[in-house]
Amino acid sequence: MPAIVDKYIINNIEYDRRVKLTPSDKAEIQQVYKEGLFSQRELAFIYGVSRRSIQFAIDPEKLVANQILREERGGSKIYYDREANTQAQFEHRQYKRYLLNSGVELHLVKNLEVA
Repeated sequence: MPAIVDKYIINNIEYDRRVKLTPSDKAEIQQVYKEGLFSQRELAFIYGVSRRSIQFAIDPEKLVANQILREERGGSKIYYDREANTQAQFEHRQYKRYLLNSGVELHLVKNLEVA
């Protein structure tokens, strides 16, 4: 059953924990990698993300191609774990409540039905 906080969307990259690399990070990664200063592995370590995330930041076309192949294989349903998803959803809702109580402005979705 949806919670009331599900009506809100975190519209600030600074608070959205799903965003691993900001657009400015991606631009910086592309520039540094193009100059040959760091390898993909070193950049991944510096930014605290996977090498694959760095690869997608450097070459966005690979991300699009990967998404197409993933959809052909059945999408992310292959890896679905109900218990882990329930726990992640619970923690995300707690985080949204924390942001709302802290005064962070969240975007209200008007058409979402909440029981």
